[in-house]
Amino acid sequence: MTPPRVFAVALATLLLGACVGVPDKIRHTDLRTQAPLAGLPVSGSQSAWPDADWWKRYRDPQLDRLIDDALRDATSLAAARSRVSAARASAKLTAAQVGLRINGNVQVARQRLSENGLIPSKFLGFTWYNQGDVGVQGSYDFDLWGGNRAAVQAAIGQVRAAAAERSAAALALQVGITRTYFGWQADQHRLQLAEQLVRDQTRLVHVLDVRVKAGLEPNDRLQQARASVAAARQQVAALRGSAQIRRAVLAALIGIAPKQLPELKVRPLPAANTTLPADAGLDLIARRPDIAARRWQVESALRQTDAARAQFFPDFSLSAMAGFSSIDLGKLLHPESRVFALTPALHLPIFEGGLLRAGYGVSKAQLQAAVAQYNDAVVNAAREVSTQVLDLQRLRAQRHEQQAQLQAVSALQGNAEARQRQGLTDIQPVLQARAQVLQQRDARLQLTAQVLDADVGLIQALGGGYHLEHAPATADDTTAPAPATSSARKPTL
Repeated sequence: MTPPRVFAVALATLLLGACVGVPDKIRHTDLRTQAPLAGLPVSGSQSAWPDADWWKRYRDPQLDRLIDDALRDATSLAAARSRVSAARASAKLTAAQVGLRINGNVQVARQRLSENGLIPSKFLGFTWYNQGDVGVQGSYDFDLWGGNRAAVQAAIGQVRAAAAERSAAALALQVGITRTYFGWQADQHRLQLAEQLVRDQTRLVHVLDVRVKAGLEPNDRLQQARASVAAARQQVAALRGSAQIRRAVLAALIGIAPKQLPELKVRPLPAANTTLPADAGLDLIARRPDIAARRWQVESALRQTDAARAQFFPDFSLSAMAGFSSIDLGKLLHPESRVFALTPALHLPIFEGGLLRAGYGVSKAQLQAAVAQYNDAVVNAAREVSTQVLDLQRLRAQRHEQQAQLQAVSALQGNAEARQRQGLTDIQPVLQARAQVLQQRDARLQLTAQVLDADVGLIQALGGGYHLEHAPATADDTTAPAPATSSARKPTL
């Protein structure tokens, strides 16, 4: 057998040996395709998903200004933006290492030969000499099995996951501001009722004090009235403190000092009208930024397994060099000083001591963890949606029944005022009935605030206007994944 044939047979044997034990390509990941929301009451409308600027449905310019300031200045968003920038830089670094690489080199060295070396300087006739080199080196990895491309796609997946996480951070900030702002408005309305109750109860104490001194009333009723005044004043103090705390929280969310927060005017609490869309079970996955981030993490981990699998195959690369080299700097650029080199290289992973299989096992385990986290995110999202929908249903039912109580005590107040006008009784029954009305109005305000808070919570659970327009590539798709965008804040990748 001729030497070329021997070489060819040996090469073929090495190639076959190198491909033994290559793991199968992962073509399926057990991802949930729907959120478990069956059985919940839905609106029956296909257009009930939150808009991108969902907070504007409440028609409150103060709230709009607070959120705009926060989206511009909040430190929490700055941290999320920095993570996107870091992921983008990492992706650029990975992409820069793929394909043709060309480098130039210019160097001049002054060297001394050893007089006791392999070739003593006395035989060469000189001890010191100059060495000049000018050249260009290039290398190209053919990436026959797509390992480098998979690594780049994995890095792109990380960028898109970070962008989705940034959208999730923005949504959390918007929701936090909205809830705190409406909590402050509710405190202001309740504070007005509490202050009115203090005035009425103080008046009742004055009336009872006069009657007790006249011997017309027992002292116990006076003491009860005084206790009621103290309780009402305690509620005033609590509501004022709560309002101050909420202002401080608003300032912290925006990233400013409390004294820098603009003066807020008291406005009526808006109506809550968010409902569960009919297609929520199917479409929720594409409308939650946290789920989108987990989906891109799965995509990135899947591409990492492709990159790890490509390491099992032989790899071919080509390096070349061209330039000038001379120990006489005056002749460095002469044609006689030209040097060339062409170096094809074949990498054969034959005996890797289990290193490649261990690396592939790590990437596969990371993929399984990413899939589990994605499925867990879907289940948690469904739980949040279910909780908010059922909570809204409960609160609306409570508010309906509470309205009947308010109407009843309002009728009692009307009757007491009518008897007072007719001279059949004094002011006491009127003040007592008015106290019940104020208490029921306070209870209604609390329920209204809770309904509004649950409404905002449902908007957050539904994704707050985010929408993943294009899902990542499927496991058996070799194309690069499509970009994820948000209708609320489209990430710039």
